[in-house]
Amino acid sequence: MTSTEVKESPEFMRMSLAAAMTLGFKQGLFYRNAKLYCINLLLTYDEGCRARCAYCGLSQKRPGSYDGKSFIRVTWPTYSLEEIIARISARRDRVKRICISMVTHKRAVKDTKTVCSRLRSCLDVPVSLLISPTILKPGDLADFKAAGADKIGVAIDLATPELFDRLRGTGVGGPHKWNLYWQCLSDSIRIFGRGNAGPHLMVGMGETEKDMCAVIQRARDMGGNTHLFSFFPEESSTLALEGHLPPPMDQYRRIQLARYIIDLQLQHAANFTFTEGGQIESFGLPAEEIEAVIDSGRPFETSGCTGNDGQVACNRPFGNSRPGPNIRNFPFKPDQTDIRRIRNQLTPKSKTETHDHSSKR
Repeated sequence: MTSTEVKESPEFMRMSLAAAMTLGFKQGLFYRNAKLYCINLLLTYDEGCRARCAYCGLSQKRPGSYDGKSFIRVTWPTYSLEEIIARISARRDRVKRICISMVTHKRAVKDTKTVCSRLRSCLDVPVSLLISPTILKPGDLADFKAAGADKIGVAIDLATPELFDRLRGTGVGGPHKWNLYWQCLSDSIRIFGRGNAGPHLMVGMGETEKDMCAVIQRARDMGGNTHLFSFFPEESSTLALEGHLPPPMDQYRRIQLARYIIDLQLQHAANFTFTEGGQIESFGLPAEEIEAVIDSGRPFETSGCTGNDGQVACNRPFGNSRPGPNIRNFPFKPDQTDIRRIRNQLTPKSKTETHDHSSKR
């Protein structure tokens, strides 16, 4: 292989820095000895992703060459699929799931099927797909299942059609459409089964807490489970998000609670109460039940795809906050010190205190 050889999918895949550390490609330690159990892979092409999502590090509109662009604020180095399979085979005690993320590219659907089939033929590890509905055709979801995938993620990301269109659609000259994404989620749940498909949703993009609760409940009513993220800006974000900060911690903690309560069907969002500004006022549960849920720490752990043991495998350590005391999605069970901090964070602070400012690099 020469240094000038094109390294594109399906023979090559980009990999999250955390996954590269887990497989021994990169050296490093996780804060508080966190462990990643899902190998996150990303299709890669010299042309890059053809979408223009305002908040995404891979956006066509973001300055720089595609191979130099970060995704979720970290580098995604490229490795051969053959070597990735060998490394996973040698670490079966650590790897409980693999996730393949598509990009918006004409070859991505075919290559996703190829990579998924190769992984499943070589490894006894479940495979999830984070798909791009914009480029799918009828029959592709069934083909994904036939290739061995067992779970599907649909990155709807935004809580309202207006925000979706402004940040992913016509507002940035992008190809994505709100209704198509929801239809794809519905089709994915029908084909893969209830609980085996769900949306990715991102807090802090200009929606109200009421807006976010509504879409989480919509997904739950369809049979989907929400994977929740906090907005965390990439460097050199587009002008549409210039100066946009992560959501206040109290806002994110309330939505984490809401997501847990809705997805576990402890209460329906229709029974929540909200302020005039759309902030959650009550979850519609007795105080002692809310206290028990907070004490469990579970709502504040990463919500992601599970492994064969039923526990979250795609725990993405520090994927949307820097390592340190202000962890937004815990990649492990919060301890009592963490719970005390979470309780304090659930209390709204003054405007100058609401952001942890950890997005500054």
